Amino acid sequence: MRDKILDVTNHDRDSADLRYVYPVVSRRSGGVSVGINLNTNNACNWRCIYCQVPGLKRGSAPAIDLSILEKELRGFLNELLHGDFMLNRVPEGLQRINDIALSGNGEPTSAGEFVQVIALIARVRGELALPDAVKTLLITNGSLLYRNSVQQGLRDMAKLNGEVWFKLDRASEAGMQRINDIHMSLNKVRDNLIAAIACCPTWLQTCWFALDGEPPSRQDEDDYIEFVAALLRDGHEPQGVLLYSLARPSLQAEAPRLSALPAEHLQAFADRISKLGLAVKVTP
Repeated sequence: MRDKILDVTNHDRDSADLRYVYPVVSRRSGGVSVGINLNTNNACNWRCIYCQVPGLKRGSAPAIDLSILEKELRGFLNELLHGDFMLNRVPEGLQRINDIALSGNGEPTSAGEFVQVIALIARVRGELALPDAVKTLLITNGSLLYRNSVQQGLRDMAKLNGEVWFKLDRASEAGMQRINDIHMSLNKVRDNLIAAIACCPTWLQTCWFALDGEPPSRQDEDDYIEFVAALLRDGHEPQGVLLYSLARPSLQAEAPRLSALPAEHLQAFADRISKLGLAVKVTP
């Protein structure tokens, strides 16, 4: 394994010299996140303009070699629990395992083996007696949550201290097309989000940033507030909102047009969301 100290600005998928498993120091979780990258082909069904994946292309995850994934996950968790990786590679104060996160270089639920991957995580967690406090996360754009197999995977995740982080960067079809480069109806987003909430504790994950020097408009804020308020009125309550700005440079063509927002701008929007009765975690 490479001996470079990890930091919050580097989420190198190859930092452990493994195919699927990689460690990151997460600024949002405050510890080591054990990432699982199912999209080793850098393929995703969305193309968010702030995406840090090199050579991103449209598509789905390739076939997953479950035996290699299981060997890598078991071996790396053993190293974190009993080896010197934490001491040598992780900054002081962040030397704890916070979660196992299905994230990586594309949409993880596009993997045909998604349910088997969750079962694999459960098996390894049990064998290593991983503390219950260690979460199992799915970071997703939510677009495939209509699939029965994905919903089953989420129900299984819920038994593993699971959380879904469901991308909602804008709450209008025009906004999603502009930021996520996807044509998708807001009703479909709502249906998929309701399915996620029903299966597993779910947070909304929202990236808020300036485009061409301009922050999101008041209309963008109003659309978001209205979408979430309607969800709550109908009894579908997420755990809260993870509101953050840019920490690492985009590798998409739009990169020169993007910039992070000041903390006070994020906090002002967070205050509006909080008035709906939801928890909001802000990461500038």
